[in-house]
Amino acid sequence: MAINLMDSYGASLAWAAYDLQSRLYNILHGHQTDLSPGPYRGFMSSFHLQGTPEQREYVRRSTVFVLAEYLGWVEILRRDIQFLDLGQSRANRSAVTVISSIGTVLNRTSSADDVLRLWRAEQRAIGELMVHPDGEPGRRRCLGYAEFCEKLDGDDAFRRWFAPLLEDIDRLAGDTAQAALRLVELQQKLIILIDVLDPKAERFPHFRQQTSGTLGVRVAD
Repeated sequence: MAINLMDSYGASLAWAAYDLQSRLYNILHGHQTDLSPGPYRGFMSSFHLQGTPEQREYVRRSTVFVLAEYLGWVEILRRDIQFLDLGQSRANRSAVTVISSIGTVLNRTSSADDVLRLWRAEQRAIGELMVHPDGEPGRRRCLGYAEFCEKLDGDDAFRRWFAPLLEDIDRLAGDTAQAALRLVELQQKLIILIDVLDPKAERFPHFRQQTSGTLGVRVAD
């Protein structure tokens, strides 16, 4: 049963990891674009700093959402598979190892960079909030984006957990450089997780490896 659940939930976790790493790539690549000569502006500059109020709010909410959705699927795996009962599957054990390392990156304390830092208990809490209340073991799902936005607007207790992250997106738009190292490492580990969950690239056939200096970066076409 654990292996079947991993097959089912692993697909959803892979998509959540893909969406989060894509947003991180857009932020990081946009920062590089901002620093280069020319008239072009990156993702944050175009849509958060210089965009319409609607675009700015979309950047804030959607960025927090893709992070929260990833944590939601991690929490679902924790509840239904129980990390200590993964059978003899090497892929399952590898996935848990990478998930743990991603949590470490999010949890890491640095005097120079606390943007998008979440303590382990905060990661769990946000994941718990993202699990849809109507689910049941083996058939759980996360809140969708519309449901997430509705709860941000109408549930003060829910919003309190996400308000610091929304503020972090504003800080990130103003100064991406301070968080770049954390974001690069986080994106790379998400790519490793996708490779573990989708080793034959069946779900992401256009997901390709690009190299920039000594850092490998994967982006969608």
